[in-house]
Amino acid sequence: MEKYLINPNQPLSKINRDIYGTFSEHLGRCIYEGTYVGEDSPIPNVNGMRKDIVDALKAMGLPVLRWPGGCFADEYHWKDGIGPKEKRKKMINTHWGGVIEDNSFGTHEFFELCRQLGCDAYVTGNLGSGTVQEMSEWVEYMTFDGVSPMADLRRENGSEKPWRLKYFGVGNENWGCGGNMSAEFYADQYRRYATYVRQYSRDNRVMKIACGPNGGDVNWTDVLMKRAGGMMDGLSLHYYTITHDWGHKGSALEFDDEEYALTLASAYQIDDIITRHSEIMNRYDPRKRVGLIVDEWGIWHDVEEGTNPGFLYQQNAIRDAIVAGMTLNIFNKHSDRVTMANIAQTINVLQSVALTDGADMLLTPTYYAFALFRDHQDNTLLGSHLTTPVTEIDRRRKFPTLIESASMKEDGTIVSTIVNTSLTESAEILCQIADRRVTEVTAEILTGDPHDHNTFETPDKVKTTGFDAFELTADGFTATLPPCSVVKFLVR
Repeated sequence: MEKYLINPNQPLSKINRDIYGTFSEHLGRCIYEGTYVGEDSPIPNVNGMRKDIVDALKAMGLPVLRWPGGCFADEYHWKDGIGPKEKRKKMINTHWGGVIEDNSFGTHEFFELCRQLGCDAYVTGNLGSGTVQEMSEWVEYMTFDGVSPMADLRRENGSEKPWRLKYFGVGNENWGCGGNMSAEFYADQYRRYATYVRQYSRDNRVMKIACGPNGGDVNWTDVLMKRAGGMMDGLSLHYYTITHDWGHKGSALEFDDEEYALTLASAYQIDDIITRHSEIMNRYDPRKRVGLIVDEWGIWHDVEEGTNPGFLYQQNAIRDAIVAGMTLNIFNKHSDRVTMANIAQTINVLQSVALTDGADMLLTPTYYAFALFRDHQDNTLLGSHLTTPVTEIDRRRKFPTLIESASMKEDGTIVSTIVNTSLTESAEILCQIADRRVTEVTAEILTGDPHDHNTFETPDKVKTTGFDAFELTADGFTATLPPCSVVKFLVR
């Protein structure tokens, strides 16, 4: 039996709700057909936004949405996406499939979507191919409430009042698709562009996010923190789980036990990557003022057969939910430095939380994992430890059988999420909570064969259910967690 200790007397960091954000790029069917169908669509919508998707994301507790990219952001010129839709410029989406982007979903539509979702906005600006003036004017257009050319233009386009913009990204992946820049060059460019991302309202301080490293590139973090750390509120990090390599990433549904283990080992590496970047950030920012923003993460599989390779459409199985649960527990454990994260992506692209096909919509196993973790939002992380076996593929690649995090709500309720990564073995645990007499425990579970997934013919095959394979003790509980499971306990 594995020992699980939770210490309510050891409050650590706040788990920022924005850790549970998503990312929507102008890529494939993420926005068009996924979120936005237009006001004239027969698919039920409110001002063009799919009602089923909005309802699902609200129920999941989506706190923040990143837009418009991604690689798309550094070729996006925001003025093409405002004004009467019939007059908006069309462009070629050179990054994603070479399709025509008609710009019918632009700034006003994005903030309408955020309004319907009740979530905060994270907008990424064009540093790669745009100008300082263009970026500066966009921030003015979105956030200024006075008299100015951009504020007047916004009013002409139908929005009298400015929107609340919580985060603004100064470029995206500028080490790659955002301009193939060196760390030194980007740091200087960031300082220049960020200077003109003005704060127009005391009631809406825009947090400036710098483009951070690709995976384990610690030199990029060192250079950015040294040269520009004082001018940023956050530094982004991108990390994707790849089963094999970028040339053969592996199938979402067809995989064997060895590939399952390789996927989890790849996913677990983000724990070490966050630790190494945090150590560098701590040297320049010991008070942890600058957040580490993991604004692109998730599993990147090969695209589904017969779909446009530039649309990055993939299915989503229990294995994906195990990776999501593992990763979210890691983010919770690092919430002293990780203050926002955005899974890639929201609908129909990569590790989506929902898929659509015309008027049909289904929720993925990853969606249900996010829904289980919703109770951690804005809680206080607690000191905790769970003994566990470790699967070691080689010296570099390994992952624990059990991975957990625990937090406390303001009313004293303890939230614990535990992932059992084992393919075949149940896990028996004894949870003990320091100085706490336990009177009630409730639980939910997401479990199944790692290949299990939802389809449009069977949209409810995988979903959360109640869990009762536990017994209360005086200071906690015992439980038996089935293989391939994500379990949430609420302890009172």
